[in-house]
Amino acid sequence: MTTSTGPTSRPAPDTTRVLAGRYQIGSLIGRGGMADVHLGTDIRLGRTVAIKLLKPSLATDPAFRTRFRQEAQAASRMAHPTIVRVFDAGEEIVRDAHGNETPQPFIVMEYVDGKLLKDIIAMGPLEPAEAVHIVDGILTALEYSHRAGVVHRDIKPGNIMITRTGQVKVMDFGIARAISDSSATVAQTTAILGTALYFSPEQARGETVDARTDLYSSGVVLFEMLTGRAPFRGDTPVAIAYQHVSEPAPVPSSFNPKVSPALDEVTLHALAKDRFDRFQSAAEFRDDVHTAASGRMPARRLPDSEVGPTLFGIAATDTLDANPAMKQLAADDDTFVRTQTRPPAAWIWAGILSIGVIVVAVVIWVFTLTPSQDLPPVSRSVPSLGGMTYDQAAGALEKLELVATRRLEESNAVPKDQVVRTDPEAGTIVASGTAIDVYISTGKTQSVVPDVIGLDQASAQQLLNDSSFTLGAITREHSSTAVAGAVLRADPEVGQQLDAGAVVNLVVSDGLVELPRVIDLPIADARELLEGPELRLRVSIVAATGCGAASDVVFGQSLAPGTVAQRSEITISYCSGE
Repeated sequence: MTTSTGPTSRPAPDTTRVLAGRYQIGSLIGRGGMADVHLGTDIRLGRTVAIKLLKPSLATDPAFRTRFRQEAQAASRMAHPTIVRVFDAGEEIVRDAHGNETPQPFIVMEYVDGKLLKDIIAMGPLEPAEAVHIVDGILTALEYSHRAGVVHRDIKPGNIMITRTGQVKVMDFGIARAISDSSATVAQTTAILGTALYFSPEQARGETVDARTDLYSSGVVLFEMLTGRAPFRGDTPVAIAYQHVSEPAPVPSSFNPKVSPALDEVTLHALAKDRFDRFQSAAEFRDDVHTAASGRMPARRLPDSEVGPTLFGIAATDTLDANPAMKQLAADDDTFVRTQTRPPAAWIWAGILSIGVIVVAVVIWVFTLTPSQDLPPVSRSVPSLGGMTYDQAAGALEKLELVATRRLEESNAVPKDQVVRTDPEAGTIVASGTAIDVYISTGKTQSVVPDVIGLDQASAQQLLNDSSFTLGAITREHSSTAVAGAVLRADPEVGQQLDAGAVVNLVVSDGLVELPRVIDLPIADARELLEGPELRLRVSIVAATGCGAASDVVFGQSLAPGTVAQRSEITISYCSGE
């Protein structure tokens, strides 16, 4: 991914670092509250990727690591043009300046060449047509993810990218859930996810969230695109969260007169406090956005409470009554038609009667339960097995009544025949008898030094990088045949098998040859030397006069001894005796 960032001073990236034996980390392209994003290269497939390195502090909780892995796997199964693909996820052990080892979660994602929506909004309100196009893409992504059972939980302009061709891309699916499910309080979740500007009322209250939470946040994003500002602002996240719960949303057209009454109505409908008064699906939201964009007022829909029994016998609040701003908008616009009515009293009594029947059934069930003779399984914590052989690891697991399953995995960091990792990972709480996959190192990945002879220096370096090698020292030598910059040989030699990441030195041509002194040599010998395979110079022979008696030895040479360019012309002379 590409993000717009200001000119800040940052340390140079560690471009020699390789994650999981295949992802080479490149330059820093984005920075957020919970992660840094680097440009990267998948060495194995030769493609450019974006690597998100989450803060090591997030990995201190075993529950987070388990949830993170599960949610990243769920996100990786989603393949849609409006969703940034997740290719891989895991964690890498990093060592700080004090020698302490800490697990660092990472995500490998599709690289998107574009801008973050938050950077586009920072330049001012968008044209309504452009805002409609972008929210359409967001809702298309949410419709797909919600059908897959994945709720994003953190829809905001910082998680939405617009490519150079205008394609909308939503990212970080499932990651918010991994964080919030392992956070003890709403305050902790807010600190990790960043701004509370896009929180739904149920998120602010710490309640369970569902797909309609994403639709509320999408409504906030639509409001911000239309007006250039969020609907609720405050000095602290708590103050903003309070407004999401208690304060009516303002009308977008009060900040931007270009916004039509129809878009006002759609935006305020999405920002209803009660999730039952909101759009109930991304498709419903998107349909009304299209209707508003065409200049027509969307038709009002009956909520679920009007077509069936009410939830716990309580009728849903009328959308207009719950939102004074929308109520005022309806009073000012003749196209609004109020179709929503309160449910009949019979439905309320039916709901109360249903609850009574359920309570009686639960009481009867409790009193008729038969005590079970089966003991619940004992919980165990998966131990850390790093540095052990498989037999040692299997023995340690057996003592905890856990079953070891041998798996093999290449590793550039762990010696051969030692444990690389376990799945579930160390610290995970499991039941006794659980099978634990124990991954044993088969040693470092090995590659063959590629044929770089004759390539220019840049091409040779790229080929070495693609083959998982590191370019070492570059030495220059004279050559009569290879052009300047062409590789003459490699050290270790081409074709030799080495560990991935090994250093390969190159010897390249400087395009020069060393011209010797040929004066006093016989003409024939001098010519043979200068035109021979070591020099390959172009030789001309002339007869000199006034230099004494005739002779067949070299009297003079036009170029002084020393380094000269390949294929240089040189003239040698001899005395003619005239």
